[in-house]
Amino acid sequence: MRITLLILSGVLLGSTGGAQSQPAPVSALPQVNSTKQVVVAPAALNVRGPNTNESAANSTLPDDALKPEKTYRKFVDLVQVIFTVTDKHGEFVKDLKQEQFKVLDNNLPPKEIVGFESQTDLPLRVGLLFDASNSIRERFLFEQQATEQFLRKAIRPQSDKAFVLAFDEVSEVTQDFTNDLDKLGAGIRIIRPGGGTAVWDAVYYACRDKMMKEENSTPVRRAIILLSDGDDNQSRVLRQEAIEMAQRAEVTVYTISTSLSKVHDSGDHNLQALADATGGRAFYPYKLSDISDDLNEIQGELRNQYSISYKPGDFSPDGQFHSIQITPENTKLRVRVSKGYFAPKR
Repeated sequence: MRITLLILSGVLLGSTGGAQSQPAPVSALPQVNSTKQVVVAPAALNVRGPNTNESAANSTLPDDALKPEKTYRKFVDLVQVIFTVTDKHGEFVKDLKQEQFKVLDNNLPPKEIVGFESQTDLPLRVGLLFDASNSIRERFLFEQQATEQFLRKAIRPQSDKAFVLAFDEVSEVTQDFTNDLDKLGAGIRIIRPGGGTAVWDAVYYACRDKMMKEENSTPVRRAIILLSDGDDNQSRVLRQEAIEMAQRAEVTVYTISTSLSKVHDSGDHNLQALADATGGRAFYPYKLSDISDDLNEIQGELRNQYSISYKPGDFSPDGQFHSIQITPENTKLRVRVSKGYFAPKR
């Protein structure tokens, strides 16, 4: 599910760039690892912080803040993939062995399998993204209550952290990363619906500016739970750019449709594409009570994954996308994993 490319880096100088009127292209974004952010791209999206109404796009920086960062990197060609295995009934399958899976990286077998284990206790870094547009107003209170209950069950204060982000045409962090469940609950309850919908901007920002910048001393499991109808009418980044940013940030995205319709529309297809590309899962509740059940399923999945670490058979620090395939020996089992990762760029 989560893909980790380890990069040992030493930053010599530099700082973040100023705001831009257009989003930075995906190809220009920094290459990162799971423990340290090396280069910070300029802010490109309208984002409000938890304690201000000012847009990040309105901020100004001195001229010397725009100087590029100089970095020395030593590349370590180790890939860590986190994935979920279920049976035909959707139940988690545990206690499988490494030899029961076939792994392909860019259609080639790994040069070496370094490790294989269950990761049920891996610390979590969770982003809860609320669609706060007018289109979901009628169901909003129940969604708030259900997600607050989810966080109180899923987040272990001794090891896990989460943040809360609300979005309409702009994104607003109502509670930054914390392990304080009361603060997270308050960050959920303060959200009020209204405005348009910029789903892809919200996902892009949450991955780039929250997940990628959160430093962790140990390996973690990054996940976003997105509650939205998937109908975007305000974003300045494209769906594919948001998906690629989630893959770069090693984030698994779980989506819960808020349309409550039995007929899947274009918004539902958007949510499915985002979940599939990142190794997550898309949920389509038909009634409000189903949302709680879906969140419980996500909680269970976050604690029932496998991890495999390997050295690719043909690795090059060229910044290119590498596809991943993990196939179980038992054809009745299903593996859910991210479609791939971006190699670091020299």
